[in-house]
Amino acid sequence: MKKISHFTLGIVLFTILIDMIGFGIVIPVLPLYAEGGRFQASSLQLGWLLGMFSLVQLVMAPLIGKLSDQVGRKPVLFLSMICTALGFIIMGAATKLWMLFLARVIAGASGGNIATVQACIADITTPDQRSKSMGLVGAAFGLGFVLGPALGGVLSACIAPCAPFYFAAALALCNALFIAIFFPETLSTDRRAQSSKRTSLAEVFVGSQSVLISTILVAYLASISGFAMMTSLFALFNAKRLGYGVSQTGYLLTYVGVLGILIQGWLLRHLLQRLVEKQLAATGSLILASGLFLLPFCSNFASILGVLVLIALGNGLVTPTLNGLASRCSSPQIQGRVIGLMQASGSLGRFLGPLIAMALVGWDTPAQYGRIPIWVGASLSFIAFCLAVTFPQKKPPPSATDLSPSHLQ
Repeated sequence: MKKISHFTLGIVLFTILIDMIGFGIVIPVLPLYAEGGRFQASSLQLGWLLGMFSLVQLVMAPLIGKLSDQVGRKPVLFLSMICTALGFIIMGAATKLWMLFLARVIAGASGGNIATVQACIADITTPDQRSKSMGLVGAAFGLGFVLGPALGGVLSACIAPCAPFYFAAALALCNALFIAIFFPETLSTDRRAQSSKRTSLAEVFVGSQSVLISTILVAYLASISGFAMMTSLFALFNAKRLGYGVSQTGYLLTYVGVLGILIQGWLLRHLLQRLVEKQLAATGSLILASGLFLLPFCSNFASILGVLVLIALGNGLVTPTLNGLASRCSSPQIQGRVIGLMQASGSLGRFLGPLIAMALVGWDTPAQYGRIPIWVGASLSFIAFCLAVTFPQKKPPPSATDLSPSHLQ
């Protein structure tokens, strides 16, 4: 029986928190930072810049996870935090657009340490402890996404546009120092570099559940892409349509994050006692599509607050229920592969969303900025709804792991 080291778990959770603050801190800041001033990024360049983090994370996460199996968790986590700090420093000091791209590539590569963090949790917990620990992981995800946009907005408005990046770099360096001094290696020497039997990826797409798994993956990609199209445009939408600054956008994104924690951490648990996951996935997709459709009609702060409730509610229902469905409908032999495919699908959606949004934004008139890409995002969410209604009507036994807010990302 493993005994959880609360200090070790705390450092792991702090690492996740830093990652999510770093992810969230750039959302209200980076679009305006890159579009104006010395950079003058075009809409298409901005789409690539915003999506680059998730694209590199998609590629690097399995490689970093494999490396941590071979050399241990501690060196990988330490190096990833150093790289995270380096990426933020480059972003804050950047004088050319290519430097911002370099910073995003470095940040995305180091952001692949999520796989290592999850492995650390598995190292230090038993299966019966894991659900509770993963719930804490979900809370760290949610808190990071709440704090990130708020810090980004306040620091940018009160100090300088580059201040959020240096602040995030300082946090990452502090975390690297804690890891170097205090973090114990969680992977025993005899388990390193052991080759375990790996399930072929092809096995996921054969058998009785292959069609359902494929449908869930497509629905997840569609819903994540639609939501990412909105978040990538949100700062520019607020600035160009409503005249809001970075700090106001940061507060609104923090509002969405708080709603997400309440929905996924409390409301979802109660709804799953009464409804099946198919119903929640379909309902969430439809609510998300409705919120995205209504967003371009918002003309004041009160209307945005109301529409953001719909967007947060829809995203908060559809994302964890699709993750839960994917996990529950797969056999133990392919479950790891299916979860990995869901994570890859999410990263791909967070890459494609900003890229598509910025490619379409030029089709709007200045007075209607962001309307077409946000409506395309609503259409993608509606596609997810159409796919969700085809899922089998079956209520599996509840699992605390599937219900944790860790699916905020």
